[in-house]
Amino acid sequence: MKSTATEAASQTQISPLYLRAAKLDRIGMSLLRLGLVVVLFWIGGLKFAKYEADSVVPLVANSPFLRFLYNRPAPEYRRFTNKEGELIDAHRRWHETNGTYRFSYGLGCAIIFIGFLIALHPFRPRLAVIGSFLLIFMSLTTLSFLVTTPEVWVPALGDAAHGFPFLSIGGRLLIKDLIMFGAAITTMADSAKTFLRVTEHKGATL
Repeated sequence: MKSTATEAASQTQISPLYLRAAKLDRIGMSLLRLGLVVVLFWIGGLKFAKYEADSVVPLVANSPFLRFLYNRPAPEYRRFTNKEGELIDAHRRWHETNGTYRFSYGLGCAIIFIGFLIALHPFRPRLAVIGSFLLIFMSLTTLSFLVTTPEVWVPALGDAAHGFPFLSIGGRLLIKDLIMFGAAITTMADSAKTFLRVTEHKGATL
């Protein structure tokens, strides 16, 4: 009785802020899933823009698992790198012969497809599980570029801050996939729970 009274007293001292925050998990999950879908559709769509396709080249060309997708070996691409917003016809022609745009278009379709599967959670949670699983694989692939791509680290141009652990702009974008990786695991687990719950409910009604 004494311990129960103590627990009740301690519960009354809990700030309402924590109680309200504890009830936001479902809203948070929905926003997390929505965020993934928006990002995947947006980034996937940008893969059809040539400037975005150009920016992917250092990542793919230096990857021991993906370099075969291009026609030209690394580091030849460095002589044909366009700045964002810049248009040099000779560079674009090189990227066309390299297969840069063909690969980027296929990648864009794959990313949009993953986003579409995750968006199906309210209607087909089983397919959403597959989408999140594919996103986990994609995030791990992206994170592997931190190991294989020289351009993700600040180059040694005179400043003492260069190399590991000083991430360049590209590296700082890649490291954020750690968040994408964790989010994909979370949404996969949530979709799997929903699918199992629906399956059990159907089995109970038969």
